[in-house]
Amino acid sequence: MSLGPLALAACLHVDFASWNAVLQEQSIGIHYNTSGELLDYVVNKQAFGLERGCMRPFTLPGLGVVIDEARVIERSRSVTDWRNPVWRHDDGSVAEW
Repeated sequence: MSLGPLALAACLHVDFASWNAVLQEQSIGIHYNTSGELLDYVVNKQAFGLERGCMRPFTLPGLGVVIDEARVIERSRSVTDWRNPVWRHDDGSVAEW
């Protein structure tokens, strides 16, 4: 699963170049994005548009995503110091989340 627009764009670039890529998980418009939608920080949201259920390759240089840096800075001032949770099985081994 992608963790943001840059990660999604990077994953899509790999998919676009892979002949056997079938699907790419993403969280655009999913129910749990209550405080931060994946595209909230993207200027060129249309780059992630779907055409008959598929995303088209990006046309801009680099990853093809323009980030709204002012919005990222604004929102970064009021967030908690989030850490990726680590879940463990009863035997202490790391469990995937």
